[in-house]
Amino acid sequence: MERIGVNLTGLRIATVLCFLNPICHALPGAPAPDTRAEAPSADADSKSTVILVVGAPGEEAFQEKFAAWADRWKETTTKGDAKLITIGRDAATATNSLAQFKAALEAEPRDGFSDLWLVLIGHGTFDGKEAKFNLKGSDLSASELSTLLQPFHRRLAIINCASASAPFINALSATNRVIITATKSGSEQNFARYGDHLSAALGDPEADIDKDGQVSLLEAHLTAAKRTLDAYQNDGRLPTEHSLIDDNGDKLGTPSDWFRGIRASKKAKDGAEPDGLRAHQLCLVPNEADRRMPQELRQRRDELELEIARLRELKASMPEDDYYAQLETILLRLGALYQKADPKTAAPPTPSAKP
Repeated sequence: MERIGVNLTGLRIATVLCFLNPICHALPGAPAPDTRAEAPSADADSKSTVILVVGAPGEEAFQEKFAAWADRWKETTTKGDAKLITIGRDAATATNSLAQFKAALEAEPRDGFSDLWLVLIGHGTFDGKEAKFNLKGSDLSASELSTLLQPFHRRLAIINCASASAPFINALSATNRVIITATKSGSEQNFARYGDHLSAALGDPEADIDKDGQVSLLEAHLTAAKRTLDAYQNDGRLPTEHSLIDDNGDKLGTPSDWFRGIRASKKAKDGAEPDGLRAHQLCLVPNEADRRMPQELRQRRDELELEIARLRELKASMPEDDYYAQLETILLRLGALYQKADPKTAAPPTPSAKP
């Protein structure tokens, strides 16, 4: 069965379907849209937060590279009007980076409708049991980060651009999280170039694969993964890093070459939803339509679109009438949500009385 992505044509599904809303209401037996608790709350417009951690460079050449990558992240978060917290760039306080990182996490809300991005730029190590991100001073291990993030229920993106970073997926993978690593195993311990290409792709319109006017985290990741491997090939070298993405909570991760466009083309293990769906819903610089929509409604829309994707995965195994009945219910809720978000622009035209 063909996998269905959530935003393939550059138009959100609900943008089209809200125009069908009054027509669907006219159908005999059509369910009414669920508009309960759709009004945005007081913190609906709160900004996403990016905690950017620059690790120990080891050599001056790496320090310059990491600084350039961090500057790109700063530029993108500024453009997207997100809150940026940078750790590890101030030489006077860098030796206390782990304590600063813990303090930054402690100050962040555990719940809410704003996204929290954790970006790790630097080197990593793996001793066969524990993967660590190298800091000036005490390092940050995957198990320690897992403990620190345990109280968080808001949507998280954890992006580890370091070598030997793959074990962070096993430690951190969970519902409502996107985990990206520069490597596919802890044994890939050479300097990772993935972070360079990711920092560039986030602000590159060419990375907008589905042409919806914004670059999602998934699109930036897939673009960066391709450019990383292309760079090795152009240099005539065997690649020593292969990035992974995990956002379905199965702790496995999906390599970039499993994707066709923005859809994972291979079946997820044990019926899990394919990786990439949540990552495609996270954008540091949203397009104009998403920018106008409060974050609370945006995340509710995202959850409904995930429901559609999950339902379509079950289509072949359920009666056709049941499938379309459930699909119609979700689509009507999407249409109602869009009208709540912007009644003037989302309200559909009056349908013609002619057949």
